[in-house]
Amino acid sequence: MDLSVTSTDLSTDAAVSTSAASVFIPAPVTPYQGDIARYWDGEARPVNLRLGDVDGLYHHHYGIGAVDRTALGDADDSAYEKRLIAELHRLESAQAELLLDHLGPVERDAMLVDAGCGRGGSMVMAHQRFRCQVEGVTLSAKQADFANQRAHELGIEDHVHARVCNMLGTPFETGQIAASWNNESSMYVDLHDLFAEHSRILEVGGRYVTITGCWNPRYGQPSKWVSQINAHFECNIHSRREYLRAMADNRLVPQAVIDLTAATLPYWELRATSSLVTGIEEAFIASYKDGSFQYLLIAADRV
Repeated sequence: MDLSVTSTDLSTDAAVSTSAASVFIPAPVTPYQGDIARYWDGEARPVNLRLGDVDGLYHHHYGIGAVDRTALGDADDSAYEKRLIAELHRLESAQAELLLDHLGPVERDAMLVDAGCGRGGSMVMAHQRFRCQVEGVTLSAKQADFANQRAHELGIEDHVHARVCNMLGTPFETGQIAASWNNESSMYVDLHDLFAEHSRILEVGGRYVTITGCWNPRYGQPSKWVSQINAHFECNIHSRREYLRAMADNRLVPQAVIDLTAATLPYWELRATSSLVTGIEEAFIASYKDGSFQYLLIAADRV
């Protein structure tokens, strides 16, 4: 397991009080990691930023749950788009709440890890709920800096940190972590390598949770829609079967497997009507409806 892409903590103090030249940014181990770092360093889609502006929680995942049509109001109203954005954000925060629900009981002295933390919205929510230490890892220096700036603004920088780090080789000690998760970030890595690392850092009895899109083996092969999603995000979507097999090989025993496909469709159908469309909405909606793509939550215990 290559640890050469672990870094010093990109804490808020370092990000705010020192020059960029003095902050160590580890080089990617592979060309693909470099591609992903560049992709997310350059990513500034309004669909992520404007939703986060609603309440300061900046996510990089999708939503679940029924749309509140009453909250949306009249589509001809001048404030409709603002209400639509707020509703999309409510749905994506509901998704993060569901993930946190499946972490189970977490003590205040515990440490949690968000693997592929993005701009840190889920880390903030985890700390607000459990009042514990939350560490995030991402290949993107800009994402880590953004997450640490937000933690500083919220006054929780002593408890919530992001760092530039390869999630396949983290700096955490063996058995140090009470719970960890991937929220729509596991499609960028080999699953056996990923779950081997989660299994290493988790304490025995610790909880791992992932929410992810995966292609359905019953469809036969990845559909054209799944291929479009891969190309759009420069990722490699895995099958449901691959997740379960890789977990079993790495001492992660599923306690819950929940199909969220029907629950995420309302989010996508609402997003497709907004000014924030990115062009990938049709692929998600069509693949969820034809059964070639699924949206799953898997919660597993380290044994």
